[in-house]
This record gives sequence, C-alpha cells and structure tokens, in this order.
Amino acid sequence: MIRQTLLLLALLCTLFPTACSRHANPSTADEHAGHTSPAPAASISVAAGNAALPPGAAEAETRLAASPRHGEWVMVRTGPADSVRAWVIYPERSDKAPVVLVVHEIFGLTTWIRAVADQLAADGFIAIAPDLLSGKNVPTGPGGEPVRDSATAAIRTLDPADVHRRLSAVAKHGRALPAALPRSGTVGFCWGGTVAFAHAAYAPALGASVVYYGSSPATEMLGRVQAPVLGLYGQNDARVNATIARADSAMRALGKTFQHEIYPGAGHGFLRGQDGANLAATRAAWPRTIGWFRARLRG
Repeated sequence: MIRQTLLLLALLCTLFPTACSRHANPSTADEHAGHTSPAPAASISVAAGNAALPPGAAEAETRLAASPRHGEWVMVRTGPADSVRAWVIYPERSDKAPVVLVVHEIFGLTTWIRAVADQLAADGFIAIAPDLLSGKNVPTGPGGEPVRDSATAAIRTLDPADVHRRLSAVAKHGRALPAALPRSGTVGFCWGGTVAFAHAAYAPALGASVVYYGSSPATEMLGRVQAPVLGLYGQNDARVNATIARADSAMRALGKTFQHEIYPGAGHGFLRGQDGANLAATRAAWPRTIGWFRARLRG
C-alpha cells in the first residue's frame, strides 16, 4: 500500500511539477515575489493569472510573444525632414477603434512599453507607442532594449516642442488609419507621464490623458489644457507627488477636469514592478485607466 502511494505521488509530481515544488518549499515564491528572477510569484499572477492587466517588466517579453494581436513597426512622417519609428498594435474587433498613444519612460521604447500597448489593444484600442528617441542613435543591448544610460542621456537632450510636435503627428497618423475612429488619447509613464500631462496643453485634438507617476506641468501651462486628465501615483513618490496639489488647485479654478489617485504603499513605477503594494496599485489603476478612455473616447 505504501509503495502504491509513493508511486502515485511520483506520478503526480511528474504531471504537476510546479505544484510539488511549491509545496516542497513554500517560502521560495514569497521570498522572490516581484523580483526579476524567473517566475516571480506576484508577477506571474498578473501575467498568467490575470490577463486583464499589463504584465510586470519581467514577463513583458513572454506576454508580447504570446499575443494573438497584430503588431507592426511603422515610420511616421512628423515633419519635412523628420520621422518617428512607432509600434502599432491592433485590437481584435469588428468595428473601428479609438487610438491611444503610449509615451515611454526615460528608458526609451522598451519591450515592457510595447507589452503595455498590447494590453491596451486587448482592451479594445489601437495602441501606438512612438520611439521619441528616433534619430538619436541610441545603442541597443542583445535583446534589442535601448541601453539605459544612453537612453536616459538622450532623453535629456530632447526639445519639448519637438516632442509634442511629434506626438501630435503620430496621433494624427493613428486617427487616419482605416481601422481607427477619429479620436485619440495619451497615456505615459514616468518621464512619459510628465509628457502626457503636458501634451494635454499642446494638443487641442486630444480626447483624454492618463498620467502614471509623472510630474504636473507649470501652473501657467494648465490654462491651455483642454482634455480631461487622470493622474495615478504611488504614495512613496514624494518628488512627483509634490506637484499634484498645485495642479489640482489650478485645474479646479480653471474649471478643468483633473482627477487623481495616490495608491497607499506603492512606489514610483508601480505598474512595472508588480508585487505587494505595487500590485495592489496596478489592480486598481489599470481598470480605471481603461474606464477613463472608454468613457471619453467612446470606444
């Protein structure tokens, strides 16, 4: 009887190795949750167990490779002698879709940003992630990611007026796609969050903006904002959060829409590193992002 039991257990472990390893050492998954080592428990719960959320950075490449949606690289003319490379990914739907521009972090157009764009497409939008470092000759690593130090240095050389001109041109290109509705929004992260808020002051055609942990524009710029803005922030991000109150006061006085949420215990970049409070923030922030765009872009 004992031998039969042992044989049955061995067979079960062969068929379900992850279950056996989890029970053999229950502390291992918790110890590495949210880190970039293989199979972090908290991140896997997002990437594999909850496909309604973007993946964490560690799962972005896997999620993108498994996506059933059509994505492609395009070059968008943004001036007489200027073009921007952009990643475009389409939703699977029978009718036309609104467009959402995804503005990358200070690290450049990474695989993670493309995976966020893919999730937007899963949620029904044509997502376009422009490479705002196009033409800067930023080197890439073995996996095609921009080299971080080089990307960060190149970001600091960008002229804000050029950035907003390029974003407006890419949005116009997106709205003209055969599968697109003539409505567009912008979402940005970190440096891109700062850009997404400022872009609402530069782009009268913008339908909505979502700011992930990006600083608010100077008060004198807020009078030009026409699109409704949603700001999503981590509690442990004092540098960025110090800019929220003045923007809130100014936008209220101007009769403009600025809603914001600060997620307890979450840090800067919480959508990237999904563990603990950052995961809780992601679970709350992403559905709100999608609801914001659906209500205002009517898609």
